[in-house]
Amino acid sequence: MKITIAGTGSIARKHIEALQNIGNIDIVLLGIDQEELEEVANKYGIKHYSTYTDELLADKSVTAVILATPTPLHVEQTIAWLEAGKHVLVEIPMADSLEGARAIIEAQKRTKKNVMVAHTRRFNPPHQWIRQQIQQGKLHLHHLAVETLFHRKENKSALGKERDWVDHLLWHHAAHSVDLFRYQTQEAEIKRWAMQGPKSATIGVPLDMNIGIKSISEKLLTVTLSFNNQGEFGSWFRYICEEGTFKVRYDDIVDGNDNPVEIPSELTKHNGFEWQNLEFINAIKEGRSPNASADEIFPSMEVLHKLEYIASN
Repeated sequence: MKITIAGTGSIARKHIEALQNIGNIDIVLLGIDQEELEEVANKYGIKHYSTYTDELLADKSVTAVILATPTPLHVEQTIAWLEAGKHVLVEIPMADSLEGARAIIEAQKRTKKNVMVAHTRRFNPPHQWIRQQIQQGKLHLHHLAVETLFHRKENKSALGKERDWVDHLLWHHAAHSVDLFRYQTQEAEIKRWAMQGPKSATIGVPLDMNIGIKSISEKLLTVTLSFNNQGEFGSWFRYICEEGTFKVRYDDIVDGNDNPVEIPSELTKHNGFEWQNLEFINAIKEGRSPNASADEIFPSMEVLHKLEYIASN
């Protein structure tokens, strides 16, 4: 299968590594900066790369695209690749508005191609294990408490490069947690609240936010988010269950006392990005809709839309 990866930033590189570890994938790298494009292609031994989007849109040998591009481009690019007959895995968030998400859903239905959204938390082995335990009735969740902390007072990427678009705590980072909570509980929310700090004069978005959700059966989600944090960066997920507490950070899991939790080896043979990209590839091969398809994610986008209104009023 030939897959285009659009983008050369840190997330694009994680997708490259995942596909190379999966194997049997012909990667075509697409970027806008020729120098950076060549640098990334050389680093990963990618022979085919281009700065010409139209060329790859028209290439009938390209089956699919992974869009690791700036958030404001996701809607337009997703629709363009769908209309060119390609399957799409779009990085989170698929849109930074409910209207944009709806446009993607409509394009997917019109073209009959898959659109999967890179909600990688669904695929990290510890989160997969937690889901299995909940489904089997071995764990009963009371509260999912999440911290997502970065230091981003300047408009720079994870690689420290200046960029011309702005990341967003709600539409990007909280989207992971809102979707994960809905995915793990399989319940809609009945109550929600959100608060945000002042907007940064430098990058134009709030640098601090917290949100809360109560599900139908009164399970709770609490998310603390900051771009003002000093110290270790990233996201920490604490599952507080009747049977115990479990702390998850990407592909690692410990209990509430920081003791390692052993999970089945069949889950740990791949990391979250690999499991996610395998699901995208297998869904194409099997002619089915993938886990984390755009229509599955749409209810979470509706929640983000409501939270944005609450936080700004």
